[in-house]
Amino acid sequence: MSRPIITDLVQIRRLGEQKLDENKKLRQHMSRHNYVERRLKIIAQKVEEQIECLQCANCCRTATARLVDRDIDKVAKAAGMKRDRFLKECTVMSKDEGRILRRTEAGCVFLNGNECLVYDGRPASCQDFPHLVRGPGSLMHRMWAMPDRATYCPITYNTLEEWKDEVGFQRET
Repeated sequence: MSRPIITDLVQIRRLGEQKLDENKKLRQHMSRHNYVERRLKIIAQKVEEQIECLQCANCCRTATARLVDRDIDKVAKAAGMKRDRFLKECTVMSKDEGRILRRTEAGCVFLNGNECLVYDGRPASCQDFPHLVRGPGSLMHRMWAMPDRATYCPITYNTLEEWKDEVGFQRET
């Protein structure tokens, strides 16, 4: 890792928003060139290993948690609820994303401080977050969400900065 890891959430928001257009250009740049996805994932994994998610949990406060059918029974069981009650009390339908976990003012309905009350049964979208190392589809397919994610996720922000060095991307300043 050639850069110091930034974990301060105020700084991540400020820098992520400052670099939003630059990160969108990075996404375009990477889609036009061939890079070894395995190498990019290794960089992301190294960043991920340096950041303790429980110290942050900002994804649970900011992002939505999408549920696929196979998640429903698993999360309901982890919550100690029957499927029907879980669906009624803990999920909502989103026009853009389909079924998601309900949100409160504090974030995800299952967020308690920085801990997930259904951690062992959490949805695949939560297990794979921030979708740099793991997730459905190719890494380039998942890149569409990364510029926005870099405004609230220290792993995403720091990984994109490392990738810029790796792919020889010309930063704006």
